[in-house]
Amino acid sequence: MKIRSVLRLALILLSAGTIAAGICSPIRAQQKTAAKTVMAKILVTVMAEKDRNPPEIQKEDVIVRVNKERMKVTHWEAAKGQYGGVALFIVIDDVLDPTTGGLFSELKDFIKAQPPTSLIAIGYMRNGGVQIAQDLTNDHEKAANAVRLPTGNLGTTGSPYLSVEELIRRWPNHGGRKEILMLTDGIDRMQLPLSRMEAMTTSTYVDSASSAAQRAGIPVYSIYATGVGHVTRNAWLAQGGQNSMAKLAEETGAEMFSLGFSNPVNLKPYLDDFQKILNSQYWLAFDAPGEDKPKLKPIKITTEVRGVEIISADGVLIPAAK
Repeated sequence: MKIRSVLRLALILLSAGTIAAGICSPIRAQQKTAAKTVMAKILVTVMAEKDRNPPEIQKEDVIVRVNKERMKVTHWEAAKGQYGGVALFIVIDDVLDPTTGGLFSELKDFIKAQPPTSLIAIGYMRNGGVQIAQDLTNDHEKAANAVRLPTGNLGTTGSPYLSVEELIRRWPNHGGRKEILMLTDGIDRMQLPLSRMEAMTTSTYVDSASSAAQRAGIPVYSIYATGVGHVTRNAWLAQGGQNSMAKLAEETGAEMFSLGFSNPVNLKPYLDDFQKILNSQYWLAFDAPGEDKPKLKPIKITTEVRGVEIISADGVLIPAAK
């Protein structure tokens, strides 16, 4: 009997210990999560319907979900004044038809009209890289003078998406916004030849370029212009080029501008829209659970304010917990 009593007591104590451990485990997990909370930030654009000026958005109006879990917004500030600095790389595909250079007067005017806080750089995409014609500078006259005609050289059989990825790897350290505007036909000549169905699909290099841009917080805008050679006249390749440009823009929280498969009549309408976007950007910061390493996670940003859309990249880099 004594043995049975001892065994019964042991079982009771073991059960109690198991229950206590089960209760304490969630508490310890919550404490561990709270200890690893980090601040993440992302650049977003606030746009109103029908080209109207968007109403004033407050921090409380913004809803942030990472992996479908709602995060606490800690900072919401218009990208103006002390938060308005921007570094813009304008990269031109060297395989573009040299006749597109007749449109560059509007591009030069756009560069010269930027505020003193804006740093502008000019580069030319070729052979999977970027040839820098002018590093980031607030001397906008100097940056505008660095714009030249594309060579239209069929030997520059590069990928605009590898060029973007390489540019992001080389991006110098500085504060403020980072933006890319590229002029290209979007055709990835490093992947030719392709079947007709393959030609219409997006370049396989878009995904890595998109991931690099999202991790760096850089929206990649683009303007479609025609290149040289028979591939430009191939409807399937032209469609695939625009599909690739649109995918990269959409996933990084940017826009792709085009006039079908023709050269734009002039660049001013596109550049005006791009300027409006630059003037409508906000810095958003929020608390999120960190992990051992920085990790790109899916994000969705919305608001209940009517007639307003918040545009952002598909992913945000969550810093590692210290």
